Amino acid sequence: MNLWFRLFLMLFRRPWRKPVDALATTVIRLRVWPLDLDLNRHVTNGRYFTLADIGRMDYVLRSGAFRVALRNKAVPIVGDTWGKFRRELKLFEAFEIHTRMLGWDEKWSFMEHRFVSKGRVVGVVVMRGVFRAGKGTVAPGEFARELGLAQQSPPMPGWLTDWSQSCNDMSRELREEEGQPARRPQTVE
Repeated sequence: MNLWFRLFLMLFRRPWRKPVDALATTVIRLRVWPLDLDLNRHVTNGRYFTLADIGRMDYVLRSGAFRVALRNKAVPIVGDTWGKFRRELKLFEAFEIHTRMLGWDEKWSFMEHRFVSKGRVVGVVVMRGVFRAGKGTVAPGEFARELGLAQQSPPMPGWLTDWSQSCNDMSRELREEEGQPARRPQTVE
């Protein structure tokens, strides 16, 4: 099934879906269609990341994050993603995407998308991203405060902070290869 159609279907259902707290888990239900498959006849690895976008859009709309973004004239930007695949999803198999906010640091917000089929987690996509406005990045703590949360992030697991640090290290190495100086992002508070 075309991803645009899935997105429009999710948006069409939105008026009947209840708003959620920003630390709640949202769930969308989908099915594997022929265009989701690779030559091995299961969902292609890259499709998980694309489907996670639909789960994230549902979360952003239901949690009210889109209102905060509009007030700040900001757009969401994905910085890095990581995936863990445990079991394949096959043609016509029903599955759910469980999306939740894991936490935030001084620059990034972290989200998790769990792909669940028959009560089992078959894959996980983790994303770190920012909301960028014309004046710079909206500080995640400030964004959280506008969502009605504490500015301090809930504790994040060690694997998540280690992964984030490895992404920072890779970015630094790439800048050095290109001869660019290290930089600190602008934040809007």
